[in-house]
Amino acid sequence: MRPQNFLDFYSYSFRYCLTEDKQKSIDIESACELLDLVLGFQFRPQIDKLTEFLKNQHEYKVINMDQWMGFLRFCNEINFPSLDNYDATLAWPLVLDNFVEWMRQ
Repeated sequence: MRPQNFLDFYSYSFRYCLTEDKQKSIDIESACELLDLVLGFQFRPQIDKLTEFLKNQHEYKVINMDQWMGFLRFCNEINFPSLDNYDATLAWPLVLDNFVEWMRQ
């Protein structure tokens, strides 16, 4: 799949899970399952750790589209597991800042 086609598919997969009118987010459990389905084949180590973090944290109950798209960008751009090129001053969703902090502990 070409990069733009995958980006479209990835975005669509989130929107497909929005089953209610005006719904803008999906629950953590569904987001974790969806991450595993659409990114697990390509980014297994990142997705395993990210879903572990999401399932064990208590601050977030849902994931919105901005966070969802940030997960893909993170997987594509950030060295894993070192995270040495992650810059929290850039425009990352807060959930990813928290994930990186959790990974570095």
